[in-house]
Amino acid sequence: MVNFLRSESRMVRHIASGIALTATTFLLACAHLGFGASQASKKHLVTAEVRRDAIRHAQVWTPTSVTSMNLKAGPGGSGALAPNQSVTCNYLNKNLGGHSPKFACVIPPDDELKVKYGRENGEVFAEVAASRLFWALGFYAERMYPIRVVCRGCPSNIKDTEFASIQRKIPGRDLEGAEVVGWAWPELDLVDSAAGGAPTAQRDALKLLAVFIQHTDSKPEQQRLICVDKEAKSNDGAPCAETIMMVHDLGQTFGSANLFNRTAVSSVNLSEWSHMSIWKDPQRCVANLPQSQTGTLENPVIREAGRKFLADLLAQLTDHQLHDLFDVARFPERTMSNGSRELTTVDDWVAAFAQKRDEIVNHTCPN
Repeated sequence: MVNFLRSESRMVRHIASGIALTATTFLLACAHLGFGASQASKKHLVTAEVRRDAIRHAQVWTPTSVTSMNLKAGPGGSGALAPNQSVTCNYLNKNLGGHSPKFACVIPPDDELKVKYGRENGEVFAEVAASRLFWALGFYAERMYPIRVVCRGCPSNIKDTEFASIQRKIPGRDLEGAEVVGWAWPELDLVDSAAGGAPTAQRDALKLLAVFIQHTDSKPEQQRLICVDKEAKSNDGAPCAETIMMVHDLGQTFGSANLFNRTAVSSVNLSEWSHMSIWKDPQRCVANLPQSQTGTLENPVIREAGRKFLADLLAQLTDHQLHDLFDVARFPERTMSNGSRELTTVDDWVAAFAQKRDEIVNHTCPN
């Protein structure tokens, strides 16, 4: 039965991918989302050729001073929030989609927030840690802040908001297709360094980082293809000179990837995460990421340049930074849906991280 479901889901993904690559028109979301208030998006049609060109010269990484990154404070700038800051906002009746507990609210006058909440909601914890890890290493990610929320006018079923997180999106215009939102992981192979796109080493490093954190729910809408060219026009068919490909939703991480994206095992589960080896086939450098029913990334093959690229970045992280990472994300406070807790410590998570990092650093892949 499992094999049947897996084969059927792959067939659906292959059909969707083919539609995405051959469709003649696409929608361009003009998201105007900065680090402060969110504004309504506008969509424009764009040809398949423009989208393909945007992918060809897309970037996935930008240099950072890894050892200088403050993982506890996180990204600064307008709209940044301090760890565990208390935020008071007014409930907004709005459907946000997805399966994890969340709601919209507004800090007057017009700063609209998407709030994920609940001590049993693994995504509240995982997204903070995963996004800050990406940010520190130089891979693009949304800004996530762990906060406590006082919600005015919230329905009575919204509780446990002292454990919450909010997201500040990277500004830019999302290049969205009529049949697919975001991008599927096989589309990374369409990036062309000769056209100015990210080199293979950086793209392989991104895939390996996704394996490292066990990014199980890798369906296209969990990623964003963004035009960040400030000079680009927003009219129909306009090309974009500067584009990035990033992972948007990192909530199902720090556990083990699984067919049905079961949060209990895929989101902040130390026992599961620590037992997931980095390599499925060490000799051929096939990385270990079982494919989920919705996923588009499965057991990627990593070349030596990509392994070394990520290894060199991970090696720069200090134990103090790793302690801050899991402490600010409040991993030991995560509670399972049955009310139980895994009884882990920050030091336990740091040790597991170091062990998994060693699997990358102390390995060599074929070129």
